[in-house]
Amino acid sequence: MIETKDINFYYGDFHALKNISMKMEANSVTAFIGPSGCGKSTFLRLFNRMNDLIDNTKMTGTCLIEGKDIYDKSYNINNLRRMVGMVFQKPNPFPKSIFENVAYGLRVNHMGDKKFIAQRVEESLKSAALWDEVKDKLKKSALALSGGQQQRLCIARAIAISPSIIMMDEPASALDPISTSKIEELIHSLKKEYTIGIVTHNMQQAKRLSDKTGFFMMGELVEFSDTKKMFLNPEKIQTQNYITGRFG
Repeated sequence: MIETKDINFYYGDFHALKNISMKMEANSVTAFIGPSGCGKSTFLRLFNRMNDLIDNTKMTGTCLIEGKDIYDKSYNINNLRRMVGMVFQKPNPFPKSIFENVAYGLRVNHMGDKKFIAQRVEESLKSAALWDEVKDKLKKSALALSGGQQQRLCIARAIAISPSIIMMDEPASALDPISTSKIEELIHSLKKEYTIGIVTHNMQQAKRLSDKTGFFMMGELVEFSDTKKMFLNPEKIQTQNYITGRFG
């Protein structure tokens, strides 16, 4: 589904990612762990070309989704951003109703009539395990929801336009334990339909959720393997030191 080959990324003269090569399998969860500032979020943003919006940046290497180089000049970025949904660390609902938050991407992409949009909003809220909590207040402001509900709303908004990939940058770091548990349950259920990448600082969360894990340090992918193997028997001493809490 996703493959990177010798990815290097620069913010000006700063070499943020160094020769990153890896594969993410379809319908799986891949976790990215490592200390703050090691390149995890930069790497995640490659997949819908959000880094293009930052001045004075440069990327070399190849980034393939379904065998196609998404950085090729002929690649349609709008189609890419419909295919790759993004969920961020802090819930960021729009100052609109719950319904209009989920419908937003459908409207701006001219995807369907009123009936279709209403159907997709309901389906997306159900997929995000939020429908039963909000079905009677769809016209109310999304800002009135709790933090955990807002994050699930943002996930519903991401999946409404039917992406095949969802990238999540610390989606539960700002949430309480109960809300975090709901987000984790949701991620586990979503991988039946989506390919998911998640940045997390929570080692137990990576261990619980992911099929494969990549450990980043100082812009390098130190180790990438099956999650169970990495946590039980890492190949690199740096990985072992990090996951056992000796640094980071």
